[in-house]
Amino acid sequence: MPQPDLVIFDCDGVLVDSEIVAARVEAELLTSAGFEISAEEIFETYAGLTFKDIMLRLEEKSHIPFQASLIDRAEELVDRKREAVAAVTTPRAVCSNSRTERIEFMLEKVRLLPFFAGRIFSALDIPSKKTKPAPDVFLYAAETLGANPKSTFVIEDSVHGIAGAKAAGMRVIGFTGAGHSYPGHADALTEAGAETVIRRWAELKNTIAALSEWSEDA
Repeated sequence: MPQPDLVIFDCDGVLVDSEIVAARVEAELLTSAGFEISAEEIFETYAGLTFKDIMLRLEEKSHIPFQASLIDRAEELVDRKREAVAAVTTPRAVCSNSRTERIEFMLEKVRLLPFFAGRIFSALDIPSKKTKPAPDVFLYAAETLGANPKSTFVIEDSVHGIAGAKAAGMRVIGFTGAGHSYPGHADALTEAGAETVIRRWAELKNTIAALSEWSEDA
């Protein structure tokens, strides 16, 4: 079975939900469990804490015993993501428009940093400093890691990111599994050039394997 030279992940919206997006999901879970709280309050008061720590603090404050299943659910989502990334046995990298320090902080928060140590590329830190939708950060990563762009897959959640990856001559898988996904999101990613779109991390390994069997040049 053909193997890609490299698999590149976007950070925000793919590997990590942004703080405010994650806060919306957490607020919905907590409100449904009996403690009404807004995403803005979580973001402003508890930013940087894990969902487990937020729940423990709110339990002390409200005396509402949240079900352990909420914590288990949050942990399950993180574990699924880690398992999916670990299943990609070819070289992996992150390409993002965020600064390197922020990328590393966010990846550490979701326990994914060890999978990408030394292979994090910020468009703001490359020589051209051109951000997506320019292809520069993707091409820089491929050149640095000795990968052929045509044999590189990119996992992206945004139209601009897909445009940049396609301009770099890479193959793109759209991702709609983050909290900010919206009706029509998958269609927009497909129209931008994604060969296919996945919503669940469990689909990643098989999707890459299937697409690797087929070349766009064939």
